[in-house]
Amino acid sequence: MRRAVAVRLSALLAAGALTAATGVALSSTTASAATGGVTGYATQNGGTTGGAGGQTVRATTGTGIHQALCGRASSSTPITIQVEGTINHGNTTKVSGSSCNTAADKIELKQVSNITIVGVGNGAVFDQLGIHIREASNIVIQNVTVKNVKKSGSPTSNGGDAIGMESDVRNVWVDHVTLEASGGESEGYDGLFDMKDNTQYVTLSYSVLRNSGRGGLIGSSESDRSNGYVTFHHNLYENIDSRAPLLRGGIAHMYNNHYKRLNESGINSRAGARAKVDNNYFEDSKDVLGTFYTDEAGYWQVGGNVFDNVTWSSRSGDHNPAGPNPTSNTSVSIPYGFTLDGANCVPNVVAQTAGANKGLKVSDGSCTPQNPDPTDPGPTDPGEPTDPGPTDPPAGTNLSLGAGADGSSKASGTSYGNVADGNTSTYWSPSGSTGSVSVKWGSATTVSKVNIRLASGSGTIGAYRLLNHDTGAVLATGSGAGTVAFSPASLKKITLEITNASGTPRIAEFETYAS
Repeated sequence: MRRAVAVRLSALLAAGALTAATGVALSSTTASAATGGVTGYATQNGGTTGGAGGQTVRATTGTGIHQALCGRASSSTPITIQVEGTINHGNTTKVSGSSCNTAADKIELKQVSNITIVGVGNGAVFDQLGIHIREASNIVIQNVTVKNVKKSGSPTSNGGDAIGMESDVRNVWVDHVTLEASGGESEGYDGLFDMKDNTQYVTLSYSVLRNSGRGGLIGSSESDRSNGYVTFHHNLYENIDSRAPLLRGGIAHMYNNHYKRLNESGINSRAGARAKVDNNYFEDSKDVLGTFYTDEAGYWQVGGNVFDNVTWSSRSGDHNPAGPNPTSNTSVSIPYGFTLDGANCVPNVVAQTAGANKGLKVSDGSCTPQNPDPTDPGPTDPGEPTDPGPTDPPAGTNLSLGAGADGSSKASGTSYGNVADGNTSTYWSPSGSTGSVSVKWGSATTVSKVNIRLASGSGTIGAYRLLNHDTGAVLATGSGAGTVAFSPASLKKITLEITNASGTPRIAEFETYAS
């Protein structure tokens, strides 16, 4: 039986590369992979920017991730860690340093701040290895898959949580991730997304949680009520037995989520918790909202939800479902702006946007998936390479002439300044196929167009980003050589970051123009 109710419409600059054994490579680009688009409670308490404004590092092993953390100048130095490949117990070792506190059996973000971990390229999979955030703040995790993390059996990691936060954690944004298990507690698995011991200002958005006995919790016991201010939106919970989530104390906001096959119970608000539940789609599930397994009541404000083939059990003892006709028993004031998709379109829009490797697509608030804003770029698809032949420059003055230049590690015999000397026979090359080069001025300069010229014998640029080095904003993305235009930006330094190439690129000129 299908029944809708009140649907409404209304979101370390390194001298050289680290060894292959660590699985990490460094570049001097600013960190901007996940600085835009943060929503929900993670926008409060000063906001969540992760590694914005810091260095970008590429890691292909868990040891590489730890090495990147430990290689920072301090535990709060901003950093973005781009992850590609499979991270597992076999390639994750403890690394020591004054700016980190790591462990071998998990990815440990402990006593640190200002970090982004983002999956790139062919994707990042944390296989049987959880991500543990403890005594940390301003953390972004984006576009990764975490699967089959166990608390019993072998191997174990992070207490069985895919992503776990505990002990004075503040401002975490987890976005476009896939968290999955292969069973419940009896098979060795615990929660997919847990918050404990004073964790606040968290957003989980555009993510998939599936095939687990426990979706996640906020508060480890009835007395652990210092957690809260958590937003869940545009997520898919599928084939979850319970805890979608379990909320003990605190405030949570759930909107535009698709709950499918919640087998025993869903949103469990208890111990004084208050949940605002807006325009969600509950499907083929049981007891999707209420207070369960305790006599300490929780509360909810509901509106615009769809209940599609949802069954409700009778109230008895410590089992108190909100249905079959859920009504509000509290009111919750939300301090941030948000736009609601209509509940009827939630299954479709969530299917197109939620989870890792979906291109970081988001909803526009009108049930239509959109590509991410250019200031919030996803993993770059290199596409088809273009002919690196010479191109005609735009009209006007090349602002790069006479400007300064710097960049990431360069190939032997090349110079940063060669990209700004007006001579196409000289060039800069990275020490490898990827890297970055910047043009800089002593005072703010307005730039709205760039022309990239490649020297003879150059490798092909598969993909690049143009960054406002001052702010970390992405001005444009592209491939090959030639001219690219963007909205005028006033800046002191602009960076060309090559993220994919065939062979070694030779950048003859990095020309900049006001118009």
